[in-house]
Amino acid sequence: MKIFSFIQYFFYLGFNWTWTIAVYIIRQEYKGEKKYGLRTTGSDELKKLKAQGMDISHATVYMPINYFQLEEMFAVLPPDPRNHFLDIGCGKGRAVCVAAHYGYGKVTGIDFSKQFCIEAGENLQLTKEIIPSLEFSVIHNDAANVEIPADVDCIFLFNPFDMVIMKRVVANIEKSLQLNPRNLNVAYSNPLYKNLFFEKEFKEVYNKKQMNYLELSILNFRRP
Repeated sequence: MKIFSFIQYFFYLGFNWTWTIAVYIIRQEYKGEKKYGLRTTGSDELKKLKAQGMDISHATVYMPINYFQLEEMFAVLPPDPRNHFLDIGCGKGRAVCVAAHYGYGKVTGIDFSKQFCIEAGENLQLTKEIIPSLEFSVIHNDAANVEIPADVDCIFLFNPFDMVIMKRVVANIEKSLQLNPRNLNVAYSNPLYKNLFFEKEFKEVYNKKQMNYLELSILNFRRP
């Protein structure tokens, strides 16, 4: 099944992006899944959720951030503190699992797909076998309705939904910062709506775009 996932994902990337990107990413997928012991490769157009009666009108296609971009992200994020990492739209849990390997002692994933939450929990349990001190939770909920925990110091987004939901998520982040003033980093891959963060006094401290499609932005809020 895992080989099939790689093949299926390769053709998805090739048809929707370019074959050069597809070859590069699949190589990284193989190395990354082996390195971290995960099963997160693949894409999903969420048709099963629609068939179950769920509203997917504001969601985007499931596709995990590539491993080389993810590792680069952790390399440029401030090394201290690394307390609580939150992935909004966590899918199968790739980012939260890798965050644990980069020093975050507590990680939380949020996703509106129950199946993705189950798979994220399974991947996190595998990670906990490697890092026994890891504290993790997976929340099955609509991201727009979830309160941002007071101790979160880094939030990850991989363009998980459209402008409508993103505005509500940014409002929730702003509320959390008002209630619990603190420094906060937002690592945002494919940052289509990063202007929403600029409106809330976030500053872009890092940006890199590769192969015309792969862009990562790190936004920082510093408490007054």
